[in-house]
Amino acid sequence: MLKTRQISIAEYALTAWESYELEEINGSLTLARTLLHQIAGTAGSLGFEDLGNQARSIETEIDAHLAGPDADLAICPSPLFFQLDSFVQLCQTVLDAHPETLEPS
Repeated sequence: MLKTRQISIAEYALTAWESYELEEINGSLTLARTLLHQIAGTAGSLGFEDLGNQARSIETEIDAHLAGPDADLAICPSPLFFQLDSFVQLCQTVLDAHPETLEPS
């Protein structure tokens, strides 16, 4: 499931970054947050503590943005975008190190 979630998070981050529509930006961040929450909840129990901690940290950052003063602006803050990008890269590192976690095609 990590590969599928990784791809979805990357797509949501890119949509939030490139969009000029408030609902699309915040909606994409909310969808990414949901996946990060799921990863944070299961990664540690599967032995991927760093991945879970990173997911939880970004989840918190998204919550802060969506509850903050800039939530009504049509922006995705660049630090948040770069955190999401780094997380997608971390997912790839985990997948590369543990190919057995990939489902057969």
